[in-house]
Amino acid sequence: MTRTIKLWLVAFLLSLLIAIGVYHSVKPLPPGIARETPARTLQDPQWFEDLTWRDQDGNLQLDHEIFDEILRLVNQAERLIVVDMFLFNDSAPGNDYRPLAEQLTQALIARKQTVPGIQVVVITDPINTFYGGARSPFLDRLRNAGIPAVETSLGPLRDSNPLWSSIWRLCCEWMGNSTDSGWLPNILGDGEVTLRSYLTLPNFKANHRKTLIVDEDNDWRGLITSANPHDGSSRHSNVAISFTGPAVFDLLQAEQAVLEMSRKPWVAPPLPAATIPAVDEATVKGQILTEENILEGALAMLQTAVPGSRIDLAMFYLSHREIINGLVAAHERGVAVRVLLDLNQNAFGRDKSGIPNQPVAAELNRAGIQVRWCNTFGEQCHSKLMIRQDPDDEWQLMLGSANFTRRNLDSLNLEANIRVWGGTGDPLIQEATEFFNYQWQGNPGRPLSLPYGANADASILAYWQYRLMEATGLSTF
Repeated sequence: MTRTIKLWLVAFLLSLLIAIGVYHSVKPLPPGIARETPARTLQDPQWFEDLTWRDQDGNLQLDHEIFDEILRLVNQAERLIVVDMFLFNDSAPGNDYRPLAEQLTQALIARKQTVPGIQVVVITDPINTFYGGARSPFLDRLRNAGIPAVETSLGPLRDSNPLWSSIWRLCCEWMGNSTDSGWLPNILGDGEVTLRSYLTLPNFKANHRKTLIVDEDNDWRGLITSANPHDGSSRHSNVAISFTGPAVFDLLQAEQAVLEMSRKPWVAPPLPAATIPAVDEATVKGQILTEENILEGALAMLQTAVPGSRIDLAMFYLSHREIINGLVAAHERGVAVRVLLDLNQNAFGRDKSGIPNQPVAAELNRAGIQVRWCNTFGEQCHSKLMIRQDPDDEWQLMLGSANFTRRNLDSLNLEANIRVWGGTGDPLIQEATEFFNYQWQGNPGRPLSLPYGANADASILAYWQYRLMEATGLSTF
C-alpha cells in the first residue's frame, strides 16, 4: 500500500468520524421526548423533602420523606404504577444505608401479587446492568414477577461526548453486550464485566429521570423528584412534588415516549383530554418540562425576574453557561440571588475534584452573588430546586431530575422537571421556601451550610478545566 493510499484512508476515516460525531450531536430527537406541556391546574400538590445533617455530637440525623411517600403510593395502587428511576441498585455489603432498591422492588412485586390485574411498568437506566454486562437482581426479580423492567435505549439520544461516541458508534455499538463473558472487575458492583461495558461508559449519557405515576382512589397522582431508589443515595438531601389532575397525563405521555424510543411499546390508560379543565388563575398551576425545555423554563424564570424579586437556587451540579449568565444578569438588575451548592467532593465514597461547582461558585462570588456550601459529610446535597418570589406576591418554582449542566439541559440526557406557579399564601411555596431557608441558615445545632469562604477555590486552572469539560462533554456532570 503506497503512502498516498494510506493518507487517503486516514483522511477518509477522520472525515467519517467527524461526520458521525456531528450528526449524532445535532440529530432530531425521537418523537415525544422533548416536551413543554401547557400550564395545567395542579390539584392537591404536596411537597416532600429529605434532609440530612450532623448534630452537635457528630451523629447522623435524617428527616426523609420522599421514599416513604413513594412506597405508600405503590402500596395503595389498584390500576397502574409507572416508575422511571435512574439509579436502581444497592451498595457494597457492610454499609448501613437504607435498602431503597430492595424496599421498592419488594413493594412493586407485592402489589402485583395482591392485585394481579394492575399494570406495572418500571423504566430505568442501563447503568444498573453496566450497559448489559452484569445482571441486576432487582430487575431480574421484577421480570420474574411479570413486571416489565425496561432498560432505556440511549442510542437514539444525541451524543454528549462526541469525541468518544463517534468512535464507539463505528467500532462497538453494533456488538451488543453479554452478562456471561465478563473478565474485568465491575467498578459499579459485584462480579466481572466485559470490555464492552467499559467502552460504553464514556458516552456519558443517561435516562436520568425520577418519576412515579399511580392511581389513587378514583384519581391519578404523579410524583417528580431528584431522589433515586439507590442505597448509596439514601442519605442525600432531595426534594419532590406530587400532584393530581391533568398534568399527570402529560407526565404519563412523556414516559410512554421513553418506552416507544426503547422499542417497548406500551398502551397507557385512556387519557381524558376532553375533560381537561381550563386553568383557574386562582389555583396553583404546573407544567411538565423534559430535556431542552427545562433550560427554556429556567431561563424564563431568570430573565423575567424584576428588581425586588428573589431567586433561590439549590443545585447539585451547576455549570451551564446560559444559566450562570442568567443568574449574574438577574443580580445586576436588582434581583436578590442566593445559590446553595454541593461541594462536588464525594461520590459514594470516592473523592472528587470540586468541579464544576467550586470554579462556578468563584465566578458567582466575584459577581456579588451570595453563595453558600451544603455542609455535607459524605452524603450529597442532591436537590435540583429553583424558587422565584416576586414583589407582587406571585411565585414560581422548578424542581426535578435535571442538574443545571450542558448534559442535563441540552437534550443529551433524559430529564423530567416540573415548573409551578402560584400565590404567596399557598402552602407549597411556604414549604419550599422553608426547606431552602433551613438549608441556607441552619441553626447552631444543625449547621446545614457553610459560607463561601469555607471552601473557596478561585483557581484559574480549575475554571478552564471545567469550561473545557463542559464544552467537550469529557465529563460526568
